[in-house]
Amino acid sequence: ITPFNFPAMIPLWKLGPAIACGNAFILKPSERDPGVPMRLAELFVEAGGPPGILNVVNGDKEAVDAILDHPEIKAVGFVGSTPIAEYIYARGCANGKRVQCFGGAKNHMIVMPDADMDQAVDALIGAGYGSAGERCMAISVAVPVGKATADELVKRLIPRVESLKIGPSTDLNADYGPVVSKAAMEKIKSYVDIGVQEGAKLVVDGREFKMQGYENGFYVGGCLFDNVTKDMRIYKEEIFGPVLSVLRAESYEEALKLTNDHEYGNGTAIFTRDGDAARDFASKVQVGMVGINLPIPVPLAYYTFGGWKRSAFGDLNQHGPDSIRFYTKTKTVTARWPSGIKDGASFVIPTMN
Repeated sequence: ITPFNFPAMIPLWKLGPAIACGNAFILKPSERDPGVPMRLAELFVEAGGPPGILNVVNGDKEAVDAILDHPEIKAVGFVGSTPIAEYIYARGCANGKRVQCFGGAKNHMIVMPDADMDQAVDALIGAGYGSAGERCMAISVAVPVGKATADELVKRLIPRVESLKIGPSTDLNADYGPVVSKAAMEKIKSYVDIGVQEGAKLVVDGREFKMQGYENGFYVGGCLFDNVTKDMRIYKEEIFGPVLSVLRAESYEEALKLTNDHEYGNGTAIFTRDGDAARDFASKVQVGMVGINLPIPVPLAYYTFGGWKRSAFGDLNQHGPDSIRFYTKTKTVTARWPSGIKDGASFVIPTMN
């Protein structure tokens, strides 16, 4: 059960290992953009894939519930929001299925005083606004350590956010395009409204952006908040749009605690030249994927991809060795062949006697 934001990558993450392990596979893509998953299935058949091995079922909650309740379906994978991940995990497990669910995120990037500031700013622009912020590995919270670091970071970010090039998908020079739907656009803008009401400082306001020639399109300009605090909704909740919040920390310890205390634990990053700080952060942070001077720490496919806390439900991650464990079941066979066994051989459990 896959999301709208990566209609090829995430289905391929799941169906490849599943089919390689000998399973038939049902793909229920997002109803917001089912075209690419349908095309993947067509290409599978064109390439000689046996009929019935890769199946695409379109629909909404009714289709999802049918999958969760069907007795012949043995395992279910999901990527999407945390509330839906919890629902699918609970209902699937209640029906005796193996379930692997990945939910929301609020990924922090700590910027230490000794960080390469040019590198950190480039990283935040790409990780915060790429894909219009509609990805679970987006950096949505920058945590500069110390006032001087924060002032310099915000000063450099403002012109970069203001100069982001937004355009349709046909514009190869655009930094990002429209968000997925009118509802998503309105939700993102409402979160920006909430941030202003809560007292955060909106230093770049992209709410009124209109794309020339696409005035009715679902475009949101880049937004940048400063002086965000941990009690604000724009910090606690996933916005899933081109909105970056700067939450200032006075010390490394405070920045680490912010990351660890948040309910989500998908990805995180630290930018520093200090190897001791980097190793300490990697050791102590309670997050599933950690980047050191890397803004989006998505591991290579022969490792595993998955978060902690309320970003993931289930004990196995996506791709890598965990995907093989998820799509297979262990069978242990103990055998005895009588011929050739010497007289007096014993096969009982050893005792003190």
